[in-house]
Amino acid sequence: MSAHGILTNGMGSKIEVSYRTILFAVALIVGLWLVLQIRDILFLLFIAFLLMTALHPFVYILTKFRLPRFIAIGFVYLVIFGFLGVSFAGAIPALIVQSTRFMQELPFVVTRVLPYWNIDIGAFTSQIAPIGENVVKVTVGIFSNIVTTLTVLVFTFYFLLERHHAQVVATSLMGETVGIQVLGILRKIEKRLGTWVRGELILMAFVGIFSYIGLLVLHVEFALPLAIVAGLFELVPTIGPIVSAVPAVLVALGVSPLFALSVAALYFIVQQIENNILVPLVMRHVTGFSPLITIIALMIGARLAGITGIILAVPILLVFQVLVEEFVEKQ
Repeated sequence: MSAHGILTNGMGSKIEVSYRTILFAVALIVGLWLVLQIRDILFLLFIAFLLMTALHPFVYILTKFRLPRFIAIGFVYLVIFGFLGVSFAGAIPALIVQSTRFMQELPFVVTRVLPYWNIDIGAFTSQIAPIGENVVKVTVGIFSNIVTTLTVLVFTFYFLLERHHAQVVATSLMGETVGIQVLGILRKIEKRLGTWVRGELILMAFVGIFSYIGLLVLHVEFALPLAIVAGLFELVPTIGPIVSAVPAVLVALGVSPLFALSVAALYFIVQQIENNILVPLVMRHVTGFSPLITIIALMIGARLAGITGIILAVPILLVFQVLVEEFVEKQ
């Protein structure tokens, strides 16, 4: 039996196609279909991998003191997530009050700032009012997010726990040579992503804290939610800082143009300190992308996976960058 299939083109000549090529094409199509079917699970695994890259250095330091890896991971979880939990719990009451007032007063602020825009305040308010009434929907949404968060934390825990067995798993599945090569690439991806995650957390904390302090000093209303928005939008490079400044400037513009100018100056100063001092320090091991490439990646991420896609666009781009670098080095 021949090891090749035979195809005939329009001119009557024969083109031989190996069965291995056909099987590879079929396997590729099946693989792409499977990825699409389990993309939600892959997103969770990727987020867990991101968290693992950020937390591993702390676990590694603790294991140097002869702590069992299980206890070291638990201690890191307790300290980091305990601190975040206490911080958020303390801020939530003020955040709820200020955010509710902000959403209620936003249409009036926009009307004062942009009097020539035809804004139906009644319609805007009627859209906001049902939010407080849909208790069941909000509760289900919160529960779903909690379950998702716990799932990601469990995945991260096991990634950290089994990380030092990665070489054994890789070589047993793919053989000695291929397994070591794949593991080397994964280590480079882990290093790049870990630097990015830790750097982003530092930048988010800096922007959020200093924006909050500046807004308090300037006596801007809704300082807490505005500062949290500024910190969270730091995850979206290039356009995030600009978008996060808009609501604060609008609120200030409702008081006076000079006040709005001072708030804009505050955001500008925070961004200049971040871009010229912090970014070179905390992101020195992460190759930066041009604004055009970043914006295209964000648009593709938004189209494919919404908010999750926007957040994961840059780390996925970093993974592709490492893979391309490895491919070029092999040529």
